[in-house]
Amino acid sequence: MWHKWYRWLAVFLAAAVVLVPVGVALASAPAEAPSGGRGVPVVMPPLISTPSQSGVRRGMMLHTIIPPRSRVDVIEYTVQMGDSLFSIAHHFGITPETLLWANYAVLHDNPDMLAPGKKLKIPPVNGVYYKWRAGDTFETVARKFHANPQAIVDFPGNHIDPLNPKVEPGTWVMVPGGRRPFKQWVVPTIPRGRAGVSLGYLGPGACPGGYTGAMGTGSFVWPTPMHRLVGNNYGPSHLAVDLGIWMGGPIYAADSGVVVFAGWSNVGYGNMIMIDHGNGYQTLYAHLSQVNVHCGQSVFQGQLIGLGGSTGHSTGPHLHFEVRYKGGFINPWTVLP
Repeated sequence: MWHKWYRWLAVFLAAAVVLVPVGVALASAPAEAPSGGRGVPVVMPPLISTPSQSGVRRGMMLHTIIPPRSRVDVIEYTVQMGDSLFSIAHHFGITPETLLWANYAVLHDNPDMLAPGKKLKIPPVNGVYYKWRAGDTFETVARKFHANPQAIVDFPGNHIDPLNPKVEPGTWVMVPGGRRPFKQWVVPTIPRGRAGVSLGYLGPGACPGGYTGAMGTGSFVWPTPMHRLVGNNYGPSHLAVDLGIWMGGPIYAADSGVVVFAGWSNVGYGNMIMIDHGNGYQTLYAHLSQVNVHCGQSVFQGQLIGLGGSTGHSTGPHLHFEVRYKGGFINPWTVLP
């Protein structure tokens, strides 16, 4: 019996010897096999992948990508029609206060001095742009503007040698994070009674006072048909809101009261109206193209008092609208409906 099993084992081994070279040949053979019976070649996929087929091919980089860098130098900007302090500051990524502080010689801390054609310095970061004086030190300048002296030395735009830090008098430097008080340029609150002082310096629109008349309701309506902001918002540097109005558009009394200023102002507001509402509130309307009321006149809430314009220091038609209470400024957004 074992002879039969031996013969079968011998046959099996002989067949294996023949088939192994055939398998190797098939694995290394080209992809094209003999025809499939009608002269059409049969394409066989390779049994073993080559390294070049399984690898990842890199593409060529034809240019170098340079990461964006923050601006460190002060640049110049020419004011355009329709600009506002807030829109310029927003465009360059700085605060309106930083813009005012850098341009005191042009604006004198007054956003309403902005006018087309004026050239402004645009600091690269928030803070105070300062002209170094004889006797200044990093410590005294930092203390003056509530800043860090090392920040002045380290700021790249100041080009100060850290091994020999010094600044020549007359050199402009950036004080990052610095701040200073504002010089406020505002029309004083004018009461309906006798002011007791001359207000003629404010312009020919100032009224002598001594009036009685309509009293306010204590609530307010929009002074313009357009209920939106188009310029400067209320803030430390601008104690009013600039509301949208077209040239010649109607301006309404926000509440009832007596007119205490009606006409031209000498403080950059152009044609202006101020109303005393008799309850502690006053409202002011500036840059009008036309004034339709007169000193001492009683007006009523929603009444037409003038037309929108761009007189005085203005870069385009808008209404500069102020609200005051007992002599202090309040944010108009807190009383408008």
